[in-house]
Amino acid sequence: MKFNNVAAALAAATLTAAPVVAQAAPVSAPVEGESEMGRGSSAILAIAAVALFIGGIILLLDDGEDDAISA
Repeated sequence: MKFNNVAAALAAATLTAAPVVAQAAPVSAPVEGESEMGRGSSAILAIAAVALFIGGIILLLDDGEDDAISA
C-alpha cells in the first residue's frame, strides 16, 4: 500500500516537472534556407504508393490456384 502512494507521488511530481524542464531547454537557431535533401522524395513516395496499391489489387484478385505442371 505504501509503495502505491510513493509511485503515485512520483508520477505526480514527474508530470508537474515536465513542462518546467521542457521550457528551460535551449532554443535552436532559425533556419535560413531550405534543405535540398528532401527534394524529389514526394515523387518517390507517390511511385511507391502506386506500386503498393497495384500490388494489393493483384493480390486481392489472384484466385490462389496455381496450375499444376506434370512432367
